[in-house]
Amino acid sequence: MENKKSFFHLHLISDSTGETLMSAGRAVSAQFHASMPVEHVYPMIRNQNQLAQVVDLIDKEPGIVLYTIVDQHLAEFLDLRCHAIGVPCVNVLEPIIGIFQTYLGAPSRRRVGAQHALNADYFARIEALNFAMDHDDGQMPETYDEADIVIIGISRTSKTPTSIYLANRGIKTANIPVVPNVPLPDSLYAATRPLIVGLVATSDRISQVRENRELGATGGFDSGRYTDRATIMEELKYARALCARNNWPLIDVTRRSIEETAAAILALRSRTR
Repeated sequence: MENKKSFFHLHLISDSTGETLMSAGRAVSAQFHASMPVEHVYPMIRNQNQLAQVVDLIDKEPGIVLYTIVDQHLAEFLDLRCHAIGVPCVNVLEPIIGIFQTYLGAPSRRRVGAQHALNADYFARIEALNFAMDHDDGQMPETYDEADIVIIGISRTSKTPTSIYLANRGIKTANIPVVPNVPLPDSLYAATRPLIVGLVATSDRISQVRENRELGATGGFDSGRYTDRATIMEELKYARALCARNNWPLIDVTRRSIEETAAAILALRSRTR
């Protein structure tokens, strides 16, 4: 008998974009498999009138309230209103800010959206994103040596989403498809700067992903061969041999999320630098 999941309202209130809250809320919600959150996100809440309107909405659909509001008067207003209507309310950043203040011996600046400041890290991420898009799927091979990381792998091993995720961390990443009997660019072998990593998965997993993908088939495309497990096993064998021959590390992404794959790549990079 299939287990039925229950649902609950999760209210996320932020004086900035709400990205921090969404990440925290989803990370915790994932630990409770029997319950699914119905997310209500309220970004850019910066005055009491806006906050009062949000509280009215919460009163209509009570649930858990998480917030990141650095203005202490607004935070106290929200705490009091949530207590009055009987819903749990948590300031996600306050315990962390307290620990930082105690350890560093200095008060927080209490600046809204401080993590989104247009500093060097921000521009490094933008540059890395542009680089990842320019070097997606084997493009611009002449500048591979400018990359921090080059990801290689057969079709449907999550090369592009992993590259974009790393770029969001400020890591310049290129990705190259591996096709049996199609040589990789000479510029890749000549590159000395980037870490080159191969991604693989089980043939079953790759076949499943390929079957689910909308291909926009072109003339002459052999969909049967593309999803055939025996063919995929040959592709994987070729990719593994290629990495072994060049001493490039391999990561099996079969049971890894994009975030976990990126973390494994960054761990490899830190050990080889």
